[in-house]
Amino acid sequence: MFCRNQTSRATVARGSAMEMEVKRGRFRLSVLEDSAQDCEVQKRIEREVRIREGACKLLAACSQRDQALEASKTLLTSNSRILALMTQLQRMKEAQAMQKAGRRSSDGGPADERLPCTGKVAISNIRIPLMWKDSEYFKNKGELHQCAVFCLLQIGTEIHDTDLVIVDRTLTDICFDEPVIFTDVPPGFDLRVELYSCCVEEEFSMGFSTRRLSRLGSGSSKKFMATLEIAASCGSHSSGTGSGGSSPGGESPVLLPALSVRGPKYHLLAHTSLSLCHIQNSFRTHDLTISDTEDSSFWLPLYGSLCCQLVAQPLCMTQVVKCGKFKIRSETNPEDWKDVYGVLSGSDLKCYQQQDNTDSLETPLFTIPINKDTRVRATERDPALHTHSITISNQCGVETAYTILTYASEDTHNWMEAFWQHFYDMSQWKQCCNELMKIEEPSPKKMVAVTKQGSLYHEMVTQSSTQSRNHLSPLNRPVSSEIRSLLSTYYNDSY
Repeated sequence: MFCRNQTSRATVARGSAMEMEVKRGRFRLSVLEDSAQDCEVQKRIEREVRIREGACKLLAACSQRDQALEASKTLLTSNSRILALMTQLQRMKEAQAMQKAGRRSSDGGPADERLPCTGKVAISNIRIPLMWKDSEYFKNKGELHQCAVFCLLQIGTEIHDTDLVIVDRTLTDICFDEPVIFTDVPPGFDLRVELYSCCVEEEFSMGFSTRRLSRLGSGSSKKFMATLEIAASCGSHSSGTGSGGSSPGGESPVLLPALSVRGPKYHLLAHTSLSLCHIQNSFRTHDLTISDTEDSSFWLPLYGSLCCQLVAQPLCMTQVVKCGKFKIRSETNPEDWKDVYGVLSGSDLKCYQQQDNTDSLETPLFTIPINKDTRVRATERDPALHTHSITISNQCGVETAYTILTYASEDTHNWMEAFWQHFYDMSQWKQCCNELMKIEEPSPKKMVAVTKQGSLYHEMVTQSSTQSRNHLSPLNRPVSSEIRSLLSTYYNDSY
């Protein structure tokens, strides 16, 4: 349970170490004033709360199966993001409180500790094999059991969901092809992959409202927006009620009480966790932990594994770490000094004749490999050169060495610091720095005409009959796009 002080807008957890410090009088809640980072997290929480409200009202109003499934998925995703953001905000508040009290937070390290760079992590081409019984798959016996499934992927507070797809016994694999990209990820990340499932019936008994909507036209959109406005109005006056109850001292819970909405419910079917050691520039198979049994209505016969491609691009491989002018010579020709413009990025130190050549396709004069076999050291002041120099040597194969001479001692120090940071980044990202891995950008969603004749069930049967048995039948994405557009408009108008 989280509670917020109305004056300082401080968020604390009941029973936490921070609340105990407040009760003992070690410090007051006034020390928990919001920083710029706190305010940003709170804005993200408020945005997700508004989206959750809109999804609840949208779920209660929609009359078609695909709309209800998408709205329910949006509701689950928003709840997951709210929980992750609240956890981060709580940790930030505790760290600030401990710092004010003169203590170091439990997860804080030394102030001068070197931190590795962050990067992008992408997961794509997810395949989850199914293991149907022979009588179901080959003999096509029994009732046609359909489930709507999607994946929820999370690293820290960044949470993404995949497209929603329909699975039945005609399929051998659950497939999510689109890449999901996470940004600003540290090398010690933990990527949690969760597979959610919902039993799909031909006729949903969802307890629709009396206003049954047959299509998402302009008139229906206005009705949806009016419903969402009512949700915002009711939510803003609902403090201190619901499952959260009232807080001591008149403090209201940070999260709005969950609205009771009938409709499709998703359940966790399986999950797994991936980390840096699972990154590889090819497909790999990972074990899945199945969370339920065959007795559940949403159950699917999973084989127990997940195949995907997990790649990463650390910033040290994609951005310029250090650049500047210096003189360089090869040990094979010690008298031949060259004035160059050096660029340290990725696994190379490239030396160009001048700075303008870095933006062109011109081949650099020197390309010095920078990897785990590279040795860099600063030499003592050379009386002949009247300054410090940097020696770079590679132990792999034929040993080659280069000497760098900067124009100021401060430049020498900055280059050495850049080299040490670069080596540290590569040591933390490990195999991700052997070569630059390719990350494909997600393809834009295409809007196509939606046929409103007949039920979605019959549309799916028609589509699946023309597709390969090894492919999924994705849900109609235009409806999802319209739902997301409505929620986005609702969020913008609320301000």
